[in-house]
Amino acid sequence: MNKKLLWPLGIFLVLVAFLGVGLNLNPREVPSPLVGKPAPGFSTASLVAPERVLRKEDMLGKVWLLNVWASWCGACREEHPVLVAYARSGGVPIYGLNYKDQRKDALGWLKDFGNPYVDSLFDLDGRIGIDYGVYGVPETFVIDRAGVIRYKHIGPVTPQVLRDKIEPLLRQLNG
Repeated sequence: MNKKLLWPLGIFLVLVAFLGVGLNLNPREVPSPLVGKPAPGFSTASLVAPERVLRKEDMLGKVWLLNVWASWCGACREEHPVLVAYARSGGVPIYGLNYKDQRKDALGWLKDFGNPYVDSLFDLDGRIGIDYGVYGVPETFVIDRAGVIRYKHIGPVTPQVLRDKIEPLLRQLNG
């Protein structure tokens, strides 16, 4: 075989190997550099009551969930009934981060599908989402009493994720 053909063939095989490894990775398991670090601060208007300002400091002293959502997000529709049921169960408070959405659309969404949130931060330009390293919606963060991010879930929260990952961590943090 011609040696000139071996180099391109070798490079092609290496690229195929990298592609094969990459295709077997789970995109929901992207490690967040923020886990174990203080949650980024924010000071923004409430979605429901724009005259009220929400700040991270207001959440200190309690374990809480931050769920990033938007009315235009199809996967958010999938997880929404799970969050509504969890909120009714009396677990930890859930705060929403309404991400790159129009206020009118977001309020309509909550009216139509129910509101699991104690309150929602209104993030029209996505700056808070950027600070939290949001890849896309939905994403959910578990934040402890000291304001430290303990877990990040990328994608819709399912009953299985809630039962197997989030609730055990919440029990541990509240214990």
